[in-house]
Amino acid sequence: MPVLSRFYGIIIKMYFQQAEHNPPHIHAIYSEDTAAIDIQTGEIMEGFLPPKAISMVREWITLNKTELLNMWDSQEFKALPPLE
Repeated sequence: MPVLSRFYGIIIKMYFQQAEHNPPHIHAIYSEDTAAIDIQTGEIMEGFLPPKAISMVREWITLNKTELLNMWDSQEFKALPPLE
């Protein structure tokens, strides 16, 4: 699973679409917590992240939504800038 970005102890990954289902989503890992997060809505589909971590992930998704959806569709993964 490619790592798309790392910031503030959070790792953002995306699985290859063939192994995943829609809707388009990313996986965020923070310490022992993990969550699958819908790219369109920012809602947690599965798992848990602490409030501060999910807030940062949602902000990062908003900044990178177009690129994330393009990666989901094309399966051409690339690193994205971290949240600053």
